[in-house]
Amino acid sequence: MAAAWKGFLAFGLVSIPISLEPAARSERISFNQIHSPCGSRIKQPTYCPTCEKFVDRAEVVKGYEHEKGQYLLFTKEELEEIEPESARTMEILSFVKSEEIDPVYFESSYYAKPEESGVRAYDLLLDAMRKTGYAAIAKVTMFGRENIVIIRALESGFTLHTMFYENEVRAAGEKPKKSELKDAESKLAMQLIDTLAAPFEPSQYVDSYRQELERLIEAKRSGKKLAVMPRVKRENVVDLMSALKTSLSRESSKRDLLRTVAKPSKEQKKSRAS
Repeated sequence: MAAAWKGFLAFGLVSIPISLEPAARSERISFNQIHSPCGSRIKQPTYCPTCEKFVDRAEVVKGYEHEKGQYLLFTKEELEEIEPESARTMEILSFVKSEEIDPVYFESSYYAKPEESGVRAYDLLLDAMRKTGYAAIAKVTMFGRENIVIIRALESGFTLHTMFYENEVRAAGEKPKKSELKDAESKLAMQLIDTLAAPFEPSQYVDSYRQELERLIEAKRSGKKLAVMPRVKRENVVDLMSALKTSLSRESSKRDLLRTVAKPSKEQKKSRAS
C-alpha cells in the first residue's frame, strides 16, 4: 500500500523516520449517474465556459476567490514553498492520557511504521509510551492541511489519529429537560444492559445495507424480483416498565437459547470421547 505520508517523528532531539498507511477505509457500493432514456453513463469533463472548450488537466491550477468571480491563482510550487516544517517532521508537542480525549475529536486513522534505519528509536519510544500509559500529541501537514494528531502505542506499534480542531467540533446543544426516573425502571434498564453486555468483537458486525444492495443487484442481473422483509414498526414507548420487562424476558430467552446451542449434548460428548 502506498504511504499517505513520509517524514520524521521527532521526540526531543530523537528523529525517527516513519511512513503512514491508512488503518481503515469505508467500503460501499458505488452507483454511476446514467441518462435514463438511452442508458449511457453521464460524463463530467473539465470544461471552460469562457473559452468554450474542454481543457487538459495540465492547464488547471488552484484559485482562491477573493471577490465574486475574481480569483487569485497559485501554482503547485508556490503552495509547496509555504508548507510548514510539519510537512516533513511530525514533532511531538506533549504527552496525554488517551482517556482524557473525547472521541468526538477523532477523524481518520493511520498505522505509523518505521523505516529500517529508525527501528531501534521507534521501539524505544513505543516501549516507553506503553509503560507510562501515555499517548502523544503532534502536528503533521498532509493533504493540504496541518493536522493535530494523537499517537497511541499499541502491541502492534503506533496508531495515529488525525483530530478535528476545537472550532470544527459542533456544540452538543441545549440539554433536554431531565425527567424523574423510578428506581424500579432504572434497575430493569441496568439488568437489560447487563443481559446485552458482551466483549467487543468487530467481526460480528456487518453492513446489512450493503448485503441487501448486493442481493438487489444480483436479482436485477437475473431478472428476478427481490423478496423484501417488512420493516419493524416502531412506536413511542408510553409504558416503560412493560417495555423493559418484555425486552429483558426476550433477551434472556435468546441468551439461554444460544447457550443451549453452544453446549454439546451428552451424545456429542460421548462421540468426541470415542
